[in-house]
Amino acid sequence: MSYDETGRVRNGRLRNGRLRTGRDRTGRDRGQVALEYLGFIPILILVALAGVQIGLIAYAAQQAGTAARAGARAASLDLGAQEGCQNAVSDWLADGTECSAAPGADEVTVTATVEIPSVVPGWDFDPARKTATMPLDH
Repeated sequence: MSYDETGRVRNGRLRNGRLRTGRDRTGRDRGQVALEYLGFIPILILVALAGVQIGLIAYAAQQAGTAARAGARAASLDLGAQEGCQNAVSDWLADGTECSAAPGADEVTVTATVEIPSVVPGWDFDPARKTATMPLDH
């Protein structure tokens, strides 16, 4: 039986009797997993940003509902719907919040519109709109 300089039998078997399976794990393959991981990182970042964006959408919708109820309550007391709406939402969303009141005979309906912030440039969303109706208390 003859061996080559790396200790392999020339017929394809290693010295310990096992068969060779494709390429040897030499220095050429070192770091391959790290490179594959680096290629996967942009996908992971995109999924994480999408998750954060979904949370922001849900939060803006919840804030729009709160603003509509607070605005309707303020308008029913004749205090002004816009001020009631903006006081009810988080400070960082208050600038993008608009409320419109539609008074009726014995009730008032307020529609609140809250802009949805975007974490990724180019991802633009329609604003969240919620409506609330309260009886007039004045």
